[in-house]
Amino acid sequence: MRHANIAVFVPHAGCPHTCSFCNQKTISGCSAQPTAADVTQTIENALSYLGNRAKDAEIAFFGGSFTAIDRQYMISLLEAAKPYIDSGRLYGIRCSTRPDCIDEEVLELLKSYSVTSIELGAQSMSDRVLRLNERGHRAQDVVKAAQLVRQYGFELGLQMMTGLYGDDDEGAVYTAQEIAKLGPDTVRIYPTVVLRGTKLAELYVNGEYRPQPLEGAVGICAALLRFFYERGIDVIKLGLHAEDGVERDYLAGAYHPALRELAEGRIYLDEAERQIKEKGISGRITVLCPKGEISKVVGQHRCNILRLSQLGCDAKVSAREGIGKYSLEIISEQK
Repeated sequence: MRHANIAVFVPHAGCPHTCSFCNQKTISGCSAQPTAADVTQTIENALSYLGNRAKDAEIAFFGGSFTAIDRQYMISLLEAAKPYIDSGRLYGIRCSTRPDCIDEEVLELLKSYSVTSIELGAQSMSDRVLRLNERGHRAQDVVKAAQLVRQYGFELGLQMMTGLYGDDDEGAVYTAQEIAKLGPDTVRIYPTVVLRGTKLAELYVNGEYRPQPLEGAVGICAALLRFFYERGIDVIKLGLHAEDGVERDYLAGAYHPALRELAEGRIYLDEAERQIKEKGISGRITVLCPKGEISKVVGQHRCNILRLSQLGCDAKVSAREGIGKYSLEIISEQK
């Protein structure tokens, strides 16, 4: 149940910049600022259905730059949540913020209110890409903030994007590499989506920005998922949540409600293709995969099975204990 979030959205509050891609009202699905009473009600509602699982859940303040909002307002939200952590009814408090809105003073304050996890919106580790997308901070700000978060004993989360204006897959890989060096506990990956009401929408309409197609995003996200997995870094989110507002204001870009499943399916397909080609396998095969992963190996609408048939393999998929995540064993039935 760890990393189950009882989410409270504080939409676009505190942000000193409006990034090229940002429309927090759409992304969060709300526009009103929550009150302390709203926080209490949200937690109580969650406790009613989480039961004993609540002790491993976090109340999460998302949707804006939490540490940049009015200080007394921030404290009022934390004061509403803190008693639930102190009593052991919830595990902790998670918040997301900008890397240039972190310093020693605010970290001391967060620590005093039982905050356990801090996520930093890095988005890119290229100063050029950050500037083009009007982020208002540098890559070095991410490094400094991440080190401070670690120094103060918080769990560190980092968020990155693919397909940003002025970026490419090589840049996304570079960002992932630089993020991994900072030793985060968790990562979120967000392929860029063009939403109405953003600077990016203007660039798209004017032909200055070409969005990354879904197929391209699936490919790079598959590579990033495997990269972080091999380094023991948990990717806790891939892609925007399937809120009605996102689909309503969507113009272009790599949005899909099951993006992670598509990306993980691509990982398994790539692994199957590698083994088939290296071993010269053809004909009837059994693809053995980790338990619980059969649907990903098969692919949406059996797309992976169809691809393997193009390589000359008639594949069936079964699960077996002991096979590691993103690994496969292929047995040829050809005699």
